[in-house]
Amino acid sequence: MIIGVTGSGGKLGRAAVARLREAGHEVIGFDLVGPPGGGFTRVELTDYGQILDALLGVTARHEGLDALVHLAAIPVNGLIPDAATFINNMTVSFNVLFGAHRAGIRTIVMASSITAMGFPFEKAPPALPVDETYTAAFNTYGLGKVAEEAIAAQLAGWSDDLSITALRFTNVVDETEYDTFDRADDPGYRRDLIGTWIDARDGAEAVALALEVARPGFEVYNVVAPTSGSSIPSRELAERWFPGTPVADDLGEFESLVSARKIEEHLGFTARHDWR
Repeated sequence: MIIGVTGSGGKLGRAAVARLREAGHEVIGFDLVGPPGGGFTRVELTDYGQILDALLGVTARHEGLDALVHLAAIPVNGLIPDAATFINNMTVSFNVLFGAHRAGIRTIVMASSITAMGFPFEKAPPALPVDETYTAAFNTYGLGKVAEEAIAAQLAGWSDDLSITALRFTNVVDETEYDTFDRADDPGYRRDLIGTWIDARDGAEAVALALEVARPGFEVYNVVAPTSGSSIPSRELAERWFPGTPVADDLGEFESLVSARKIEEHLGFTARHDWR
């Protein structure tokens, strides 16, 4: 396929571009920063005219896309003021999703986030491990992700053949950052992430699988490593962090407290990298 990737210069974007090219796809990155030459076009994604034009075709790059991966965003709260985070990310996602609809692109994979399901988990979730049925936002970044998922779900109903998959990523870790797990025996480590993480290469694999298994309609999947980033047993962490919250009887010893079961069952996802 010919696949466009917004946010191609980010940590997850770079891994996704590499994974898709390894699979034989032609990939065009759309971002503010990237390697000059074939395979990248600089696009200001807050400008709807630029993104629509880029999706329809770019001279010397492509004449139409078979699929789109939308990863571009201000990645966390705090980098710019809160309202600006929301406005930027909502504008970019609307431009990309609606532009793809207008351009006739029928397969879209988009980055959602653990922030759409309770991060930083100061309020206990209804049950553990947290699955895709739970949606809650407690900051402007998360509020944007909840709104983006809602927009995508509605747009998916506008065309019978349109597939939009939202991937709720947790903290993405690349191979140079594994020294952070030196703190894995600290009960406060990754508390706001309830112990979760995902290797960037496994995150890219989730993107590739979502494209391969795309079906008409809208679907949401958690993208987390199946085992936690803590050396403390998961049931002990659950009791420490969320006393009284129901915990699944079959929770594994170090199983993630954000469920990876749906993506494993529906897409055949298997994480290949583990800090242990």
